[in-house]
Amino acid sequence: MSPQAAYWIVIVAGSYLAVGLVVALGVVVAGLKRIDPVAGHGTWGFRLLIVPGIAALWPLILRRVVLGAGHPPEESNAHREAARRRSVPQ
Repeated sequence: MSPQAAYWIVIVAGSYLAVGLVVALGVVVAGLKRIDPVAGHGTWGFRLLIVPGIAALWPLILRRVVLGAGHPPEESNAHREAARRRSVPQ
């Protein structure tokens, strides 16, 4: 790998991390209630623990904050689908 390519990889990764940290701080301070109302009442220790995850996944988290998703999405798998089919009266 050339030094120029390594330089650009570091620049891109650093930029992604910098934007992620800015988004993470904004979400932890102001936007956490918009993503999950229960997490919005979390302690500052909890908020500090989730900063690395938010910084790494900032495009997804930012989308959820902007859209104002009030509850975490429900997982969709074969077990839940089967339970839904059983609970619907026929």
